[in-house]
Amino acid sequence: MNLKKTIKSALPAAILGVLALGLGPAAIAAATATASMTVSATVQATCIVSTTPLAFGTYTGLVLPATSTITVQCTNTTPYTLGLSAGGATGATVTNRSMTGPGSVKLNYGLYTDSGHATNFATLASVNGTGLPVVTTVYGQVAASQYVAPNDYTDTITATVSY
Repeated sequence: MNLKKTIKSALPAAILGVLALGLGPAAIAAATATASMTVSATVQATCIVSTTPLAFGTYTGLVLPATSTITVQCTNTTPYTLGLSAGGATGATVTNRSMTGPGSVKLNYGLYTDSGHATNFATLASVNGTGLPVVTTVYGQVAASQYVAPNDYTDTITATVSY
């Protein structure tokens, strides 16, 4: 009888063990349902522009060159042009720029696309954005023999990206 009692008490544990190991009747499969979800976005043509200062330093009446950079980053394949304004001096043009000092005295300078100062920087030809930053160097030069009053002379140029 003791053996009968032991088997009776061990049997439920053995059945549970077999079921836990997956050796019992097949488990009931869960039902599933699926649906597709469309994901989309519209990429808008976008450009950003940044500049570094063009600091000529101390002018002594001799030709004084300096450089600056303009960085443009446009979405891939976006066509754009980069242009520089005439500046804020009265009567300034993109070919005759001036920094203004005390009493509206002007110190003339030029901005160029090349280090030889041969090509005036107005508007560059259209190019296509790559999605990566494109750095353009601006070559500045203060002309010689301008003997204006000693002081600080400044101007503000606006870099415009049209796209």
